[in-house]
Amino acid sequence: MLTRDQIEALPYRPCVGVVLMNAEGRIFTGQRIDNPGNAWQMPQGGIDEGEKPRAAALRELWEETGITDDLVEFVAKADDWVYYDLPHDLVGKIWKGKYRGQRQKWFLFRYLGTDAQVNIATEHPEFSVWSWMEHPQVVESIVPFKRDVYETVFTAFAEHLK
Repeated sequence: MLTRDQIEALPYRPCVGVVLMNAEGRIFTGQRIDNPGNAWQMPQGGIDEGEKPRAAALRELWEETGITDDLVEFVAKADDWVYYDLPHDLVGKIWKGKYRGQRQKWFLFRYLGTDAQVNIATEHPEFSVWSWMEHPQVVESIVPFKRDVYETVFTAFAEHLK
């Protein structure tokens, strides 16, 4: 296991996150396929070298949900990057031990499609099941070390989530 100093010397992984809101104001959330426990999350993932954050958000949304960019409408972007640290016991196991956590830029999109157009059986599936949830339920359903991130994100988008 890495020492605290070794962990603190690691960089944050640059990522994006997507809050996808349907017509009823509920949020797309998926149960992570790689976690047997209660580990729901919104679509998120790394930013490729040279990729703009908004393009990364749309790519991640498609990769994880099968939703194409013509089925969403941009609503807002969080002003600030949101950071989180992995629990120490996970640092050496996730992302080949190269990162201490993530630095995320979050986007809010309105979903214009139908439930039938959601396809989580993607080339590299991340979710076993999905659901539309009220945002307080999303916060309750995420792994504990990401709860502050989700609360921060929902606060940033509060005026659009009423």
